[in-house]
Amino acid sequence: MALLQIAEPGESQAPHQHRLAVGIDLGTTNSLVAAVRSGASSVLPDAAGRRALPSVVHYADDKTVTVGNDAEAIVGDALSTIRSAKRLMGKGADDLAGSWLSEHYQFDADSASIPLFKTAAGPKSAIEVSAEILYKLKVRAEETLGGELVGAVITVPAYFDDAQRQATKDAAALSGLQVLRLLNEPTAAAVAYGLDTKDEGTVAIFDLGGGTFDISLLKMQRGVFEVLATAGDTALGGDDIDNTVAAWILQQAGIDALATEQGHSDVKALARAAKEALSNSAQTSIEFASEGHQWQGTLSLEAFNSLIEPLVQRTLAPCRQVIRDAQINRDDINAVVMVGGSTRVPLVREKVSEFFRQDVLTDIDPDEVVAIGAAIQADVLAGNKPDNDLLLLDVTPLSLGLETMGGLVEKVIPRNTTIPIARGQEFTTYKDGQSAMALHVLQGEREMVSDCRSLARFELTGFPARVAGAARIQVLFQVDADGLLTVSALEKESGVVASIDVKPSYGLTDGEIEDMLRASMEHASEDMQARALAEQKVEAQRVLEAVHSALDADGDEHLNTEERVAIDKLVVGLRERIDSGDRNEIQNAVHALEAGSTNFVERRMNASVRKMMAGQSVGEFD
Repeated sequence: MALLQIAEPGESQAPHQHRLAVGIDLGTTNSLVAAVRSGASSVLPDAAGRRALPSVVHYADDKTVTVGNDAEAIVGDALSTIRSAKRLMGKGADDLAGSWLSEHYQFDADSASIPLFKTAAGPKSAIEVSAEILYKLKVRAEETLGGELVGAVITVPAYFDDAQRQATKDAAALSGLQVLRLLNEPTAAAVAYGLDTKDEGTVAIFDLGGGTFDISLLKMQRGVFEVLATAGDTALGGDDIDNTVAAWILQQAGIDALATEQGHSDVKALARAAKEALSNSAQTSIEFASEGHQWQGTLSLEAFNSLIEPLVQRTLAPCRQVIRDAQINRDDINAVVMVGGSTRVPLVREKVSEFFRQDVLTDIDPDEVVAIGAAIQADVLAGNKPDNDLLLLDVTPLSLGLETMGGLVEKVIPRNTTIPIARGQEFTTYKDGQSAMALHVLQGEREMVSDCRSLARFELTGFPARVAGAARIQVLFQVDADGLLTVSALEKESGVVASIDVKPSYGLTDGEIEDMLRASMEHASEDMQARALAEQKVEAQRVLEAVHSALDADGDEHLNTEERVAIDKLVVGLRERIDSGDRNEIQNAVHALEAGSTNFVERRMNASVRKMMAGQSVGEFD
């Protein structure tokens, strides 16, 4: 008799077969791939024993693509050697103005939406560049592990928005990788540190990488691992420290600017070496020679600290913000985990330790901790640990909502809501006879549509036309574990449904999320006043619509000429007040029109009751 083998969805049907899955830290400067082997997570090295893969891709005119260390070693073809492509993931062509990349690369002028690097092999997008890096890591993993991967957990900065996350998934698809999940980098670091083994506690993850900075507060309680709040700076990282030191070297050498890309690379390499040397010594020697310029000198740790202190201080403002957002005290934080190579800088550790009033944790290599945590999560999602009860709950970085009458934003999912999440809200029609509704999905913290980011538009059509306010339309927002959004609308009586998967155009500028949050706080008072005015205008329009409809229906039947003139005068007065923009005047005019229409409303109601009771006995209404 044949036996059927039963397995849970996603788990191996062979009980002792280990499914191959990896964690990938797709970084701005370096990328890594890690896997769980013999019960332990570790970074997988290449054939030469190198663990980190430089996030560098070179495109030759014969279409040859070189990735990593070999690409980094190529000299004399800087424009076709793409670095830091992660900074353009999910960005639009308009975001190039003033960026570091626009100063060092040429871009295809014909590209109207997604910026395309001009290379010897033709135009290339940041997605294509990232796909080459992911493919290289995929090949390394399959060669090391000896089999085909079932998927990967890929990490992203906590502050990546929908467009940037979708771009990362697109790059993975292009490389042939199945994405098991996109995981916030701070969350991955927490997994690596074994927070899932704790009963409870609150931990800060301070992640200062090559190009981005994130700070997240994580809470472990009763088996649930939750991100309480997150903040950061998408345009701050080790690159900025290197650029600051490089500028100092040029200043000391009496050089205003270097003419070639190679010259820039030379001084940048010296700056990086000096930074790394000062992590373990009080001073370091520097010898600069490029483009006919020569300079030799020393940089002390004290001078280095003075140079970079403004950058370090910039990391502390988001730290204050997450504590406020999570509504906890600094003393409630049990541990501070340092992530990212830039956290090796002594001043960074010193200032962060002072801020949180405790020693910081640096037990795991800060460059590898994110990949290690991602591999642990990948092992779970691949079904290799069916008994693992670790639950990771990330949060939405910005509020999601809909446009309502008056140009207002109705927030459906507030910022810092735990994901995955499904949340609905009921809306109705504004005008009589309405049989369709246009829905405008928005992202941001401001009260007015004009101050938020448009994500998508779609329409719900074909539901029965009824009087204003009679339709019941349920709008459902669903954010999955990767932070990607689906919005659907259902008219309850007819069952008519419409939905859209939000894949926003690649167009956020660097630091837009931080700017949006800052603007929401700076303009909070005026935003609330603007919202109150807009709501009052909507209410006034509703009253005018109702009065106009009633007057057209039977105004001549229930009003004499003098009464009709009085109501018409109040209507004109309300329209004038709406245009004035004074909320109190609009409110007073609404009250005046409602009071002036009281007798008319009563006569209409009495006439309706008489009509309904005509030919009926009182006993029939018991």
